[in-house]
Amino acid sequence: MIRVAIVGGAGRMGQIMAEGLSQGADLEVTTLVDVNEPAQLRGSSWVKSIEEAKDVDVDVVVDFSTAQGVASSLVWCAKHKKHLVIGATGIVSSALDAMDKQARAAKIGVLQAANFSIGAVLAERFAVQAAPYFDRVEIIELHHDKKVDAPSGTSLASAKEIAQARKDAGLSSLIDPTTSFTVEGARGGDGGDGIMIHSVRLPGLVAHQEVLFGRDGEGLTIRHDAYDRKSFVAGVALAVRAVGATTGLTIGIDTLIS
Repeated sequence: MIRVAIVGGAGRMGQIMAEGLSQGADLEVTTLVDVNEPAQLRGSSWVKSIEEAKDVDVDVVVDFSTAQGVASSLVWCAKHKKHLVIGATGIVSSALDAMDKQARAAKIGVLQAANFSIGAVLAERFAVQAAPYFDRVEIIELHHDKKVDAPSGTSLASAKEIAQARKDAGLSSLIDPTTSFTVEGARGGDGGDGIMIHSVRLPGLVAHQEVLFGRDGEGLTIRHDAYDRKSFVAGVALAVRAVGATTGLTIGIDTLIS
């Protein structure tokens, strides 16, 4: 049995994770960490900070809070030799490098992913496969209107992987053909290597992404839709089960999906 603590356990995502992960026959959510009391404990204990958690009740910490909150979770995990799964985005490369060093020093596993949806990971994989065969590519990411950052971590990760696939195929960087702007910013933002990302924020949406490819005479659109945050549970469960198999930082769950 793998015992799990969820940081941010009173939030919407934390409550969904607590319910979803507890349904796994080999998983037990033992601790919810949040300054606010969770609406549903489902047999778990509640503590206001990770420092108050009983390490004997935890094997893996799942943290969907913030880059700052993750730092506290990593310190606790390193001290108590526990593994860490991170769903927070916006963590800069230098911070990820520091996490890797800290995890290796403590001999623990840490896994960070921009998206835990199985469908989203597969969509990115398909986009990488398609990238060498098309002349141009752009990304549209659509999220709920409470999301404060743009573009999404998923779209940035997709752009990075697509750019690498194009480079590996010997393709040159994309150059935007647009030279005149009636409205500044109408072409979106450069996600790297000339891959433009367009961000949409509307009520009613959850998390959606389209990767649009084009070449003479044809186009290809790869779209993924997450209609409910429950779609992330399966990927997090995969990560919780696998994170202890390696030491140091692992980025993404792609390697966990055969």
